[in-house]
Amino acid sequence: MKTISRLDLDDARELIAGATAHSVEIGVPMCIAVTDESGQLIAFERMEGGKVTSTTIAIDKAFTAAAAKKATHEYGVASQPGAPAYGISSAIGGRLMVVGGGLPVHWDGHVVGGVGVSSGTPAQDQAVAQAAIDAWQSSIAK
Repeated sequence: MKTISRLDLDDARELIAGATAHSVEIGVPMCIAVTDESGQLIAFERMEGGKVTSTTIAIDKAFTAAAAKKATHEYGVASQPGAPAYGISSAIGGRLMVVGGGLPVHWDGHVVGGVGVSSGTPAQDQAVAQAAIDAWQSSIAK
């Protein structure tokens, strides 16, 4: 039998709040998704002005980060022609994201979920995802 740590709805809300705060700060409305450790969606928010086309992308970024236990931008590098994971973006029905903005959420040495952000540039998406994690870690450290 195995005991699994995972994010819950309160955690997801904290992550979304942290992402939203940074999105407002940089002036880019985002789509923000939070999954549990297996990549199953817990919560999603499309900020006013977040791109409709970014809804699925944010969810799939969170899915990839949690289920693969790897940041999506790392797959971007590894999936280029000639690289070891070339073509992986077509895996699992195209859900595996290779663009920055999806980060695994770690706690006590384990991946407990994923956060995916989309609507800005890959760098903006990644920064907002990191801000979400930083805010969540600060909230649980209290």
